[in-house]
Amino acid sequence: MNRQYHLFDAQGKVLGRLATEIAKTLSGRNKVDYVPHIDGGDFVIVINAGKIRVTGNKLEGKIYHKFSGYPGGISSISLKDLLAKDSGKVIQNAVYGMLPKNKLRDKMMLRLSVFDGSEHTAKHIDVTR
Repeated sequence: MNRQYHLFDAQGKVLGRLATEIAKTLSGRNKVDYVPHIDGGDFVIVINAGKIRVTGNKLEGKIYHKFSGYPGGISSISLKDLLAKDSGKVIQNAVYGMLPKNKLRDKMMLRLSVFDGSEHTAKHIDVTR
């Protein structure tokens, strides 16, 4: 399998539209030999994650929830706060939700590298474990 590296610049791009392009590249849907049961996608590097753009009232209105499983163990954070804390997590969450919900999703996510600045330090990742 011949995997390539794709560099996405998130500066000024809308979150959802960028996430769909990344999900297509990670799953291999942009290749002519795409087969749903084979993980034939490429590596993706995203730079300038902190400069992503969202439309509408999502900065204040969109809320991410985590639940630990314990009573009272729910924690919530708005998109605005998550962008300030860890902007790469916003892109990872969006892409994770757009990938197919099967055993290949975690392997696809290993090939995604997100960086806040315009420089990246991505190294070759071996996902043939």
